[in-house]
Amino acid sequence: MFKLSLQLQKAAQHLRGTTLNVTAVLATLVLLVVPRALAATTATNSCQLKSPKGAIQHVIYVQFDNTHFRRDNPDVPSDLEQMPHLLNFIQDNGVLMSNDHTVLISHTATGILTSLTGVYPDRMGQPVSNSFRYFKTDGTTRTGVSFAYWTAPLFDPAGSTTDTTPEMINENGKIAPAPWVPFTRAGCDFGAVATANTILENTAIDIPTVFGAGSPEAAEVVSNPGQAFADFVGIGVHCAQGSAVCTAQNSGRPDLLPDEPGDYSDFNGLFGAKYVNPVIKPSGPMTDLDGTVIQDATGHIGFPGFDGMEATVSLAWVAQMQEAGIPVTYAYISDAHDGHGTAGSIHFAYGPGEFGYTQQLKAYDQAFQKFFDRLEADGIDKSNTLFVFTVDEGDHFVGDTPTPAGCDGLTTPCTYNRVGEINADLRRMVYTQSGDSTLFSVHSDDAPTVYVNGTSAQPIRDQTDPLVRNLEREMSQLSWLNPYTGVVENNIMVALADHIGMKTLHMVTADPFRTPTFTPFADPDWFFFATGGTTPAACATPAACAFIPARTNQSFAWNHGDIQDEIASTWVGYVGQGVDPARVDSTTWSDHTDVRPTILELVGLNDDYVHDGRVISEILEGYARPLALKKSTSFVALAQVYKQLNAPFGAFAMATLRLPPRRLPRTTRTTRLTTLLRGRSRLSPCSGIHSLLR
Repeated sequence: MFKLSLQLQKAAQHLRGTTLNVTAVLATLVLLVVPRALAATTATNSCQLKSPKGAIQHVIYVQFDNTHFRRDNPDVPSDLEQMPHLLNFIQDNGVLMSNDHTVLISHTATGILTSLTGVYPDRMGQPVSNSFRYFKTDGTTRTGVSFAYWTAPLFDPAGSTTDTTPEMINENGKIAPAPWVPFTRAGCDFGAVATANTILENTAIDIPTVFGAGSPEAAEVVSNPGQAFADFVGIGVHCAQGSAVCTAQNSGRPDLLPDEPGDYSDFNGLFGAKYVNPVIKPSGPMTDLDGTVIQDATGHIGFPGFDGMEATVSLAWVAQMQEAGIPVTYAYISDAHDGHGTAGSIHFAYGPGEFGYTQQLKAYDQAFQKFFDRLEADGIDKSNTLFVFTVDEGDHFVGDTPTPAGCDGLTTPCTYNRVGEINADLRRMVYTQSGDSTLFSVHSDDAPTVYVNGTSAQPIRDQTDPLVRNLEREMSQLSWLNPYTGVVENNIMVALADHIGMKTLHMVTADPFRTPTFTPFADPDWFFFATGGTTPAACATPAACAFIPARTNQSFAWNHGDIQDEIASTWVGYVGQGVDPARVDSTTWSDHTDVRPTILELVGLNDDYVHDGRVISEILEGYARPLALKKSTSFVALAQVYKQLNAPFGAFAMATLRLPPRRLPRTTRTTRLTTLLRGRSRLSPCSGIHSLLR
C-alpha cells in the first residue's frame, strides 16, 4: 500500500526477526525539539487570531461524509471532479492534499473526531464507531453510540448501568479537551453545524447533560419529541467570554468543560436551532441557499437531521453564522452517494455514475457556487479567511459492473443490476464451518470488532484464553460462497488484530470495557453481523447466512471501516494566507491528526495538550513555517518517518497486520509485536513535535 523508506523497511523486517532500533531516531528528533509552554490565550471580547501576517480573521472548516477525490470507476468523474466550483476554488487558491488518510476504525465519528482533536482514537475514546459494544460486569455486552455531546457519559440508548466513563474519554480517563477551546479563549465565537459531538447529537442523554433532567427542554422531549429534536440537536455556538451572542437573554447556557486543562470557567454556549437561529437570523426562520425553509421530513422547522445536512443546508448555516459575526465555523455535509429523500427520509445507495448520484453532485456544486459568491459579497475570502475542506473516510463500492460499458454518468448514465454489501452472519458461519458455538457479539461492519462473552468472575477474557484463540484461528480461515462471483472465497478475513495489535492501531482506550477482544478485517465486499443465543442455528445453505439484500429505500453499498487503500485514502484542501498555492500535493503523506495542528499553526493558537499529528509544513509559505523548522534541514524527513511509525495507516502499523494468528504461535507473535510497540512508545515524548516547533 505504501512505499517504504530504508528506515521503515528495517522496521517492517523486525517482524521476521530483525531488530528495530529507535534510539538513533529518538536522539535525532530530540535535538530538533525545543519545548515551549502551551499557554492559553487570554480571553478578550474580540477575536484575536494570530496568523503569521495577521490577515486571517475567519476560519471556515467543512468536513464531508464519504466524498471522494479519487475515481471509484475510472470512466466516471470523481465526486470532487463533479463539484468543480469547490475543486477549482481549492486548486486555484490553495492546495489539495490527495495523499491524506483516515484512521481506524474508519467511520464517520472516528474520522471527524480525530480531525477535530489532532489525536488518535485511543486518546479521545472513539476508535470503534459509529456505534460500538462494551462489556458489562457480568461479561455480556451492550451497544454504545459514538455520537453524543462532548461532556456526556457513555451513551447507551438503552441506559448504561455499569459503564459511566466519559463518552469522549482521553488517555487519563478524563473528558478529552474540546476543539473549540483555543478559539473561544482567543475571544472568537465558535459556530458548530452538525459537527460530531460539538453539538447535541440526541435528545436522550444530551438534553439532561446540557440542560438538566428537569429543564423545560427535557419536558419538550416528552411532550413533542420530533420538535425537540429539531429545536435542540445539531446546531450550536460556543462563545468567548463576554460575547453578546450567548447571553442569558438569548438562552445561553454555561459551556461546562470540567476536565479541560488550564480551567474553563465563565464561558457560555447556545445549544440548538431554537436558540441559535433567532440570534443569527432575527428576520425569520433559517432557509437553505435556495431560500427554502429548513425543516425535517415531517415538517418540524429547525434542524433537519444529519442526513438532511446536504450542501445547500449546511453551507447556509455557515454563511449565516459568519454574517452574524461568528468568525469560526465548523460544519458537516452529508454524503452525495446516497439518496436521502426529504431530509433523510430514505437511504438509497447509488452506484458511481447513476443518475441520482450525478444529480446530487450537481446540486452540491451549485450550492458551493452560491456559497462562495455569498461570502465574497460579504467580504469573506481567501485574503482574510482560512478555508479547510476535508472528508471523514474513503469508501469501497459493492455492486455489479455497470452498463453500458464505458458509461461516464454525465453523457451516459450508468445502471446496475445488483447493488449492496454482502450481509453475512459471522456467528452462524463460524458455527457451520467450525462447529464452534462460543458466544460472542460484534460491532457490525466489514471490520467486525469481536467481543467474546466473559463471566461475572472475569468479564473480559484473557487474550490467551483458548476460546479466544480458537475463534481468531477460525475467523482467519473463514471461507464462504460469494454471492456476487458464485465462487467460494477463501480467507475472507484479510488481517486480524488482537489487543497488542489494536494498541499499535491506536484502538485501545482508557476504558478497558470498550476494547474488543480482537478485530478481523475483511474483504470490503462483506458486511458482518452476529446473531445471539446460546447455540446459533447452522446455515442450511450458503445463501442462508450470506446474501445481497434487495435494493430498497434503505440500502447500503458503500463499505468502510476496513484497511483497503480506497477506504484509507482521503483528501484535505487548505486555502488562505500562509498556504502555498501548490494546487495538488499528491506526495506528502498525512492523516487526520495533522489537520488540527496545521490549522492552529496558521491562526497562531495552541492547544493545552500534545497532538499526535504534526504541522504539514510542506504546504506552508516560508513565512508561515515554524521558526525551528526554518533552522533545520532534516526535520521534515524525520517527521515523515515518525508519521509512518505512529499512524494507523502508516507502514509500521500495516506491517504488523501481516502476522495473522494462523501462521505464528500467539506467544511468538505477541512477543514480537510487544517489542515493536515498546520501541515506538519511546518516541511518544516527540509525538507533539509540531506544536513545540513554533
